[in-house]
Amino acid sequence: SSSSSSSSSSSMFPVKAASSGQRGFSSSCSDRFRGLGQPFEPPHFAKMLHPVPKTRLRLGQFPTPIHSWEPPGIPTDLEMKIHIKRDDWSGMELGGNKVRKLEFLIAEALESGMDSVITIGGVQSNHARATAMASRLFGLTPHLILRTSKGLEREDPGLVGNLLPERLAGSHLHLVTKSEYASHGSQALLAMVEESLKMQGKAPYVIPVGGSNSLGTWGYILFVEELLEQTKAMATDFDHIVLATGSGGTAAGIALGLALAKSETKVDCFGVCDSPEYFYNMTRTISQGMGVELGSNGLPSPEDLLTVHQAKGRGYAINSDQELEVMASVARETGVVLDPVYSGKALYAFIETIKNDPESWRGKRVLFLHTGGMLGMFDKVPQMSTLMSNEDYPFEHLFQ
Repeated sequence: SSSSSSSSSSSMFPVKAASSGQRGFSSSCSDRFRGLGQPFEPPHFAKMLHPVPKTRLRLGQFPTPIHSWEPPGIPTDLEMKIHIKRDDWSGMELGGNKVRKLEFLIAEALESGMDSVITIGGVQSNHARATAMASRLFGLTPHLILRTSKGLEREDPGLVGNLLPERLAGSHLHLVTKSEYASHGSQALLAMVEESLKMQGKAPYVIPVGGSNSLGTWGYILFVEELLEQTKAMATDFDHIVLATGSGGTAAGIALGLALAKSETKVDCFGVCDSPEYFYNMTRTISQGMGVELGSNGLPSPEDLLTVHQAKGRGYAINSDQELEVMASVARETGVVLDPVYSGKALYAFIETIKNDPESWRGKRVLFLHTGGMLGMFDKVPQMSTLMSNEDYPFEHLFQ
């Protein structure tokens, strides 16, 4: 777990210890979890994983739906069958894939008697925004370390995109430059804020970038259970599941869960930052934290569990006009709004991958996972405005 050491003396939600060996709630537990907490039991295929979380908060609207989808740019002569799973519809103020992780992370913060939460990400981080909203729901004060451009670290960051709900929730923002982030690293920056809050008598709970640790990954072990139930009801299986990956936890959880469930579905993730080696290593590290050593005891290696493609393009959260044009055409033709940092980049790179090796994808049944993040599109308004011509996006005064 990424939580800080327990310090319950200043907690807004004092913890009442459960009796040994029991997975139940006292009346004080029910109040503390707003009626949204429940004892957690892992899926049957994940019984070997440990440690097992004690509690799950029901923050999301699950299962998220799956529907057929025909995004423009996919060659029709390949006769691929594409569906999309709408984790962007997970609820909790457009929390996307982060909701599944926060159901376990915020539960542990409450169980540990914490009064505040610290996390870290880019200035338009979906994870930071989702964490802020989930924290406030349970009376925890959110502290967000946000990476911004040099020269802006001492300026008010404004209210664009994810910043508006974060600041509506009264989040404490701690700004750092990209070079400061790179030189110190996310763990050291989190520790700096944690130590500062402890010196103020607070009890902070630390969540890593993206909520990607072994505890948060349980959310995507449950995703696999949900997906298997859905595909059984649909009487179909998917050859590939395609998704964006940024901090690595979602991809790791899906790949590990599918392997444990003996599924034949292959995982293709499109990295929007870092290198493929980073994501393979992250999958190994997360699995180790869940009691599993990949590549031994009959389990596949990270490289066999998933295939990591490069989708970074011009850089993290930096879009080419071509990427944004694909997102615009998808919205115009299918009614699905992707986000510019994750799913939008993943779809663009996926289309390019198909074009470069079409025969590998001929006739394949593909599930594309939309991980959310639509609020990030508001940060792209200046760039989008130069791409959206009046011909494609007409307007007129009704009364001529």
